[in-house]
Amino acid sequence: MSIKIKEIHATETYHLRHQVMWPNKPQEFVMLDNDEEGIHFGLLKDSIIISVISLFIENNVAQFRKFATKISEQGNGYGSVLLTHVMNVVSKEKKIDKLWCNARVDKTLFYERFGMVQTTKKFSKGDIQYIIMEKNVS
Repeated sequence: MSIKIKEIHATETYHLRHQVMWPNKPQEFVMLDNDEEGIHFGLLKDSIIISVISLFIENNVAQFRKFATKISEQGNGYGSVLLTHVMNVVSKEKKIDKLWCNARVDKTLFYERFGMVQTTKKFSKGDIQYIIMEKNVS
């Protein structure tokens, strides 16, 4: 088994985003208006993309979005490997002060393991509750 992380095109994230995050919505629901501005990463297991994440940098702040791991591969550490990679990319970019995300409330413990903290900003999308989490990286 070989594991590799590489930059991929936004369109290569759509299938997994759709399958994991919003399978009951049309695929267009997981596409972002600014996808072309992002840096998209895929974790490949034996040449098959099993985890994706998209990074958007604006001024000195980076946001990761649409983080999804194939359901049958969740719990095996692949998402942790991919998020660690993105955090390393961000920390090497000296101009970045903060990394943040819209975390599903039921995933906050996962992000806290990476040093992210919950803010007081919460919202809902569909019937899913989110909280903004962030980490200072400078």
